[in-house]
Amino acid sequence: MAEKAQKLWGGRFTGETDPLMHLYNASLPYDYKMYKADLEGTKVYTAGLNKINLITDDELSKIHAGLDQIKSEWDDDKFVRHPSDEDIHTANERRLGEIIGRHIAGKVHTGRSRNDQVVTDMRIYCRDILNEKLLPFMADLIKVLVKRAENEIDTLMPGYTHLQRAQPIRWAHWLSSYATYFTEDYKRLKQILERLNVSPLGAGALAGHPYGIDREFLAEGLNFGGVIGNSLVAVSDRDFVVELMFWGTLFMNHISRFAEDLIIYSTAEFGFVKLSDSYSTGSSLMPQKKNADSLELLRGKSGRVFGDLAGFLMSLKGIPSTYDKDMQEDKESLFDALVTVEHSILIATGVISTLTVVKERMSDALTMDMLATDLADYLVRKGVPFRETHHISGECVAAAEREKLSGIDKLTLEQYQEIDKRFEQDLFETFDFEKSVERRTATGGTAKSAVLKQLASLVSQL
Repeated sequence: MAEKAQKLWGGRFTGETDPLMHLYNASLPYDYKMYKADLEGTKVYTAGLNKINLITDDELSKIHAGLDQIKSEWDDDKFVRHPSDEDIHTANERRLGEIIGRHIAGKVHTGRSRNDQVVTDMRIYCRDILNEKLLPFMADLIKVLVKRAENEIDTLMPGYTHLQRAQPIRWAHWLSSYATYFTEDYKRLKQILERLNVSPLGAGALAGHPYGIDREFLAEGLNFGGVIGNSLVAVSDRDFVVELMFWGTLFMNHISRFAEDLIIYSTAEFGFVKLSDSYSTGSSLMPQKKNADSLELLRGKSGRVFGDLAGFLMSLKGIPSTYDKDMQEDKESLFDALVTVEHSILIATGVISTLTVVKERMSDALTMDMLATDLADYLVRKGVPFRETHHISGECVAAAEREKLSGIDKLTLEQYQEIDKRFEQDLFETFDFEKSVERRTATGGTAKSAVLKQLASLVSQL
């Protein structure tokens, strides 16, 4: 007859758990994702117990073989969950007992608490997600933006402030701007990775390890950069969870603005870009519609990730020191945020790598009034103070509007000189969009040389 499954915290309790309470308490439906981290942590932890002679070499060999079998079952989607499994830790230990016997399996938790076990698993899991997915995916997104910018460096477009045409810029300069945001996000994520990669294992429930386990040995075995020096902090610290979700919120804020620009640029009114069919949908009623649903979802899901952060912060803010069950709320919000961010990076990469730039529409949107600042700069180069030239240039714009001219370039030299005698024939050289962007050679500017320097700098930071 099969042995009845035991709870990790059983013994003191004699009554049955309310079935609803079991469901309310259980986290296996979502924390099973950490099965690999949990098994890895147990392998190293039992090696640490063996090092202090609490597990024999033979027992350690059987434990590790059992853990390898459990990993294969999870990998192959053949792991059979038991109704009594509260979480991934309970499930793995229960299954280990079935494979090698409860007597030996019962030793793996010696001196360890789920308090230090769960947060160890979370740190390993997050580290793996960052190293294997988020960081390389972010690098790919940045590289796609940079490559596109290099290939389309000669395309000019209006730059906007207040959503009004402002000054001519290069399309590559716009691409570089978001590549810059995302590169800063990439660097922040690497900093968070360094801070989260410290080991809480061996801290016990809160007071430390009763058998003097070598915590540095455990940290090294799990590829952590060090140990958390206070056992109370080790089991209760969730700053790395908050940091990751804050990072996700900030990144999604950048993605949302990126998406909003492209949504506007893809409208018929602008027509600067056309989205690939792979990242568009149609209307159930209007056959002519091509909707930028990929971009709208990127914009919308930014709110979801912000909600994950805000919700967990509210759970965390009022709990007393060390571990409390409220902390179980860290996983669903964190996992949701990480998956949403991961998918958003991939979608954004797909969108930007497949869209078509309509160079003619960008060029047609350039209007001479956008060179009003260049006209002011013309007089600055003749020694006139900018505050004065700004006013003079504004008078020229007003004059062209009064005369119902298509642009300030249509005013005659005589009309310019009526406004200010210092205008000369060479002022008409100002009215050239290519020359306008090429004047902005200072670091960070929209001249070709400046944009290429930006792109090279971004790649060097990856």
